[in-house]
Amino acid sequence: MKRILKYFTIRLLLTIPMIFILLTLIFFVLRVMPADPVKSMLGAHAPKRVIEQKRKELGLDKPVYSQYWDYLKQLARFDLGDSMIMKQKVITPIKEKLPATLELIIFGLILALTLGVFLGSYGANNRGTKTDTTIRLYGLVVFCIPAYWMGLMLQLIFGIWLDWLPIAGRTGSRVLVANFNNTGFYLIDTLMAGNFTAFFDVLTHLALPALTLALILSGIFVRLTRANMLDVLNNDYILAARARGLSERKVVYKHALKNTLVPILTMLGMQFALLIANAVLTETTFSWPGMARLLVKRIHLRDYPTVQGIIILIAVMVSLSSLIVDLVYAWIDPRVKY
Repeated sequence: MKRILKYFTIRLLLTIPMIFILLTLIFFVLRVMPADPVKSMLGAHAPKRVIEQKRKELGLDKPVYSQYWDYLKQLARFDLGDSMIMKQKVITPIKEKLPATLELIIFGLILALTLGVFLGSYGANNRGTKTDTTIRLYGLVVFCIPAYWMGLMLQLIFGIWLDWLPIAGRTGSRVLVANFNNTGFYLIDTLMAGNFTAFFDVLTHLALPALTLALILSGIFVRLTRANMLDVLNNDYILAARARGLSERKVVYKHALKNTLVPILTMLGMQFALLIANAVLTETTFSWPGMARLLVKRIHLRDYPTVQGIIILIAVMVSLSSLIVDLVYAWIDPRVKY
């Protein structure tokens, strides 16, 4: 336990310089981008005096290094600052939009792992068959498809042609989420309220965006699971398990699969950043009111503090996901030492 705690502490300390480097890059990149945030806010034809006054009010008249130092002091107080566009703290819209993004990412990840691991295991267990070839082709194709195109195709098929699922938004017009406990996670809110009609409405709106993320990521897990499963199935302990008369399903999905999960978890930690990147395209395609869509809007408005705050939060999420994956290793593989 002491070794794990020491490892956890070291990893957290190593995360600090990584986030520092990232926020530094973002800070200076935003300020060398074309277009003036003040002119974007007030309009290009605003009087020069008004523009200069607004720049002074926002602190943009100071040298860049001075702005950077002020921002670091602000972060040291755990304050992400105030939005340049809206009269609110940066943390306010983030707190509103984060649950929607987490709900989408979590369900997308669960679907991707379930689909990818099952198909990869099944393909490895039926190596060389037509089914295996089909699964391998599926893994290659879905990985190459852009997220926005996948989302548009799912909208066309399931939303327009078949008319099974809604193609935009997080809830239907008849669902008033304000009547529920406001945790921000609509599935939890509707369940806590005991309103199963609203719960299934939220679930149907979540289906297509989550499936879009899941299909793209599942291609990676299909190929990785299949390749590692083939190696594991050739080990001596698998032959011994078969010789003891264990069923093929138990051998594959209990003994072999557990030893295949370590590299899958490694890939899971690495793909979390890709999952968030695809969430930007997915939320835009499905008009999903999440944090990624908020990021795109604020980039267009040149809202420096909000963009910086969102990216810092994403960096923390990616770092924590990698840390959690490393700690889970010890539970899955007893050979891992800290």
